[in-house]
Amino acid sequence: MSPLALDRRSFLRVSALAGGGLVIAAYLDPVSDMFAQGQGGRGGAPLVPGVFITIARDGRVTIIGKNPEIGQGIKTTLPMLIAEELDVDWSAVTVEQGDLDPKYGSQGAGGSTAVPQNWLPMRQVGAAARQMLVSAAASSWNVPEAELTTASGKVLHSTSKRSIGYGELADRALAMTPPDPASVKLKDPKDFKIIGKSTLGVDTPAIVVGKPLFSIDATVPGMLYAVFQRCPVFGGKVASANLDQIKAMPGVKDAFVVEGGTALNGLMGGVAVVADSWWLAQKARQQLNVTWNEGPTANDSSEAFAAKAKAMSTDAPGQMTRKDGDPDAALGGAAKVVEGAYFYPFLSHAPLEPMNATASYKDGKVEIWAGTQQPGSGRTLVAQTLGVQPSDVTIHMTRIGGCFGRRLANDYLAEAAWIAKVVGVPVHLQWTREDDMGHDQYRPAAFSFLKGGVDASGTLVAWKNHFVTFTLDGQRVTGSGAVTASEFPARFVPNYQLGTSMIQFGVPTGPMRAPGSNGIAFVMQSFIDELAHAGGQDPIAFRLALLSNPLIQAAPDPNAAGRGGGAGGAFAGGWDPSRMRGVLELVRDKSGGGKTKLPAGTAMGVAFHQSHAGFFAEVAEVSVDPAKKVRVNRVWVAADVGRQIVNPINAEAQIQSSIIDGMSQLMSYEITINKGRAMEGNYDEYEPVRISQAPKEIHVDFLLSDNNPTGLGEPALPPILPAIANAIFAATGQRIRTLPLAKSGYSWA
Repeated sequence: MSPLALDRRSFLRVSALAGGGLVIAAYLDPVSDMFAQGQGGRGGAPLVPGVFITIARDGRVTIIGKNPEIGQGIKTTLPMLIAEELDVDWSAVTVEQGDLDPKYGSQGAGGSTAVPQNWLPMRQVGAAARQMLVSAAASSWNVPEAELTTASGKVLHSTSKRSIGYGELADRALAMTPPDPASVKLKDPKDFKIIGKSTLGVDTPAIVVGKPLFSIDATVPGMLYAVFQRCPVFGGKVASANLDQIKAMPGVKDAFVVEGGTALNGLMGGVAVVADSWWLAQKARQQLNVTWNEGPTANDSSEAFAAKAKAMSTDAPGQMTRKDGDPDAALGGAAKVVEGAYFYPFLSHAPLEPMNATASYKDGKVEIWAGTQQPGSGRTLVAQTLGVQPSDVTIHMTRIGGCFGRRLANDYLAEAAWIAKVVGVPVHLQWTREDDMGHDQYRPAAFSFLKGGVDASGTLVAWKNHFVTFTLDGQRVTGSGAVTASEFPARFVPNYQLGTSMIQFGVPTGPMRAPGSNGIAFVMQSFIDELAHAGGQDPIAFRLALLSNPLIQAAPDPNAAGRGGGAGGAFAGGWDPSRMRGVLELVRDKSGGGKTKLPAGTAMGVAFHQSHAGFFAEVAEVSVDPAKKVRVNRVWVAADVGRQIVNPINAEAQIQSSIIDGMSQLMSYEITINKGRAMEGNYDEYEPVRISQAPKEIHVDFLLSDNNPTGLGEPALPPILPAIANAIFAATGQRIRTLPLAKSGYSWA
């Protein structure tokens, strides 16, 4: 008899059967496209119950959390959807993290897409399993299925007063073919017992006591530790290094040059040091003497970028992104014209857990333990880097200690796998904080040169924006940095122009929490506030009037999806002005609508933004003292993310964290580039908001609408930056056009 090789999930299934429990039968399409995993792609196999659910004889239910958990709570949220339709008590559920596997469908974290993508599929998985259990009970009792109901992990027959636990239905359920998920009956929301109830995160107890959950905790037998010294200039290569000296140091097992490639989000050139412990590897690294071929990016600097953008601002835009009406003529006839030059900087994601991965390479097979937002694209990158087939790469997903978009790139996976292949034993690669900030995929900086006009009644009649951002190839805007043709207030201003120019550079950039929107909202909502003030209008009333007058019903914008656009509504990306008016009116009413009498030096500011299919309006009450010390006293948030809040306690936490994260971006976060390298290297130079500086009150209200639920990890962040900036103006008369605020002498009180 040949031995049977089992992975961990297969072992769980066989163990349950041996113990007499129930494993819902599964069918899978063996020719499914197992590599359709990139940015949210779906595999070809249908999602079926047996992949996600195991029920033991005693009724305990194990549910697989399929998506990466990065602190957004999805490891709890998706199993909640399954458990609700399965009709079991949450207290009877254990959740396990799934590895990368095509049978789970798409597995990724990014763009606040997990809930909208899985709202129906995960519920259908649970409902299909429940239907199979009902069918098994009906067959066992020889009664019609229509006479049976379920509750708390049991099938009930009211006529005969019989009941049977799910765990007792193994034999008959295993013989059944699962139903078509699309045909199963889902619960009426009024009958929900789990969805809509505040549920603590399944990992919270383990996190509180410090149990190893993260990839930084990973260990495998025979593992060595590695560090990787990259060129401080992005894209630079090794010319020479004192490898013999490093190899002779205590505990060092190997040191070698990695040539690397040219992709800034892949394996780059550097020197790897491998040792018995990370500390020994790091001590050896400190003795490295490397001569670098720095390349052309060594000429890049933030100062040069700013000078270039200013020079470009007076020229015609490189491309006309959108033009409606005649903005120049309208500005010429406007009662008041406002001009403003806005800037927001490069940002590092700066997650608490720096990049790391554990990799093993043996006989052409690669096994990786890592936290990654896109494990499918990580597998592809590793396969391409090592010259193996994607099917030869196994990704074990661990919980992630923060990332905010950084782990959408998988460069650290490629590094760990390459080093493991060279040394021939498993390797744990660990970045330092300085590695993390110095070799990030940065949120791109941008410049906006704006001109707007209002008529004698204070109505916005013209808007021009010359937007200057960056490009790697001279053709495309880099790293989620574009302002699209549908960006508000496009379609709401009769004379509107958006032109785009690009600066060539060599800095790696990528998405950051609320990509694009995290900076764009600051510019748009701040300048709208300037125009309201110029027109003598209340800032909320000005916005409501603007939202009440859509002029153009635009065709869907293919670029809108990257910032959370979706189907629905007559506007590009599902941009529905009635939903935005709803949250703006709600936050107005909750905050007092600007009618509250406040002391001198204290004022309120407002902003709204739609991103990732979520509609958010926010009001901040801010105090500023004569020394420019700022205190955010209270924040009100109104949100429309559909008809259902899956886990209220987590939803509120996501919004509160977005507010605080946005405050860090507003006040002090900035990566400056000098001679092609990042100058900030740790939290002392890139300072987040402290607990004592956070608002004492963050009020969250949801406006339920007749739309499928959407994600909450990102859309609350963009409006808080302009809301606070507008409040500072209202309190001091000083308009904020450049971030971070610390550049203008401000600090948190």
